[in-house]
Amino acid sequence: MLHGIAENAGGVPSETLRSSRLLSFWRIFRTDVSGMLGLGVVCVLVMLALLAPLIAPYDPFLQSLTSTLLPPSAAHLAGTDELGRDVFSRLLYGARTTLLIVVSVSVLVAPIGLIIGVCAGYFGGWVDKVLMRIVDIFLALPSLVLALGFVAALGAGTENAVLAIALTAWPPIARLARAETLTIRNSDFIAAARMYGASSLRIILAHVVPLCMPSIIVRVTLSMAAVILTAAGLGFLGLGAQPPSAEWGTMISTGRKVMIDHWWVAAFPGVAILLTSLSFNLIGDALRDALDPRKG
Repeated sequence: MLHGIAENAGGVPSETLRSSRLLSFWRIFRTDVSGMLGLGVVCVLVMLALLAPLIAPYDPFLQSLTSTLLPPSAAHLAGTDELGRDVFSRLLYGARTTLLIVVSVSVLVAPIGLIIGVCAGYFGGWVDKVLMRIVDIFLALPSLVLALGFVAALGAGTENAVLAIALTAWPPIARLARAETLTIRNSDFIAAARMYGASSLRIILAHVVPLCMPSIIVRVTLSMAAVILTAAGLGFLGLGAQPPSAEWGTMISTGRKVMIDHWWVAAFPGVAILLTSLSFNLIGDALRDALDPRKG
C-alpha cells in the first residue's frame, strides 16, 4: 500500500525532506529584497495591532470638541479628526480591525476554494460542470459590487462584511485548485495509488491537496490586498465596521469631508491601506518565486 509516511523511495525520512524543503524555501525567500521588505512591514503592523492598547497615546474613541482637526504635532502624531479623536491611536486600532478581516476571510475562502476546485478537477464530468458554472456566476460580477449586494442583504457590520467578502473571494482560488488538480490527477503516482486500492478521498487528501497547497498559499496571500481594499470600500460606504469602531475605510469616509483643508484625517489611513496592500502583494510575489519547484 502506498503510504509515504516514514520514508520516501530513496530511504530518506519524510521529516528530513520537509526540513530540507523548508530550508530551501527560506533560502530563496530571504534573497528577495521586496518580499522581505513586505514581510517586515506586515510584521510591524501585526505587532502594532497587538500592542495597540499599550502604545496608543490616547483612547481612540475619546472625543474632545476643543481639539478638533488639529494638525500633526508632538502631542498628536497624526493630528486629530473632526471629533477631536487622535488619528494615530485610531490607526493602530484600525489595524486590528483590518487584520481581523483579512485573517477571517483567508481562513474561510482557502478551504472553500480548495475543496470545490479539487472536487471539480478530480471527479470531472457533471460535478466539474456544475461547480465551475457556479464559479463563473460569481466571477461574472466585480467582487466589490457582489460584496455590496451581500452586505445589503445581510446588514452592515464587521461580521457581515467578512462573510460577504469571503463569498466573493473564493472563486479564483477554486479555479486555480481545479487547474492544479487537472494536471495532477493523470500522473503516474495517482494511477499507482488507484491500482493499489486507495480511495478517492485518500488520494485527494494525501496527494492532490498537498500538491495544490503551494499555489493556493500564494493565491491567498495575493488576494489579501484585494480583501483589504474591499473591506476599506465597504467601510467607506458605511457598510463595514460601524462607528465608533476604528476602521481605515471609515476613517477615510469621514475625512473626505474636510480633506481639502485638513488632509491628514484621510491621508494617513489611505497611506496605511496602500502600504499594507503593497506589502501583501510583495510577500505573494516572493512566495511564488520561493515555492517554484524549478528553484531550490
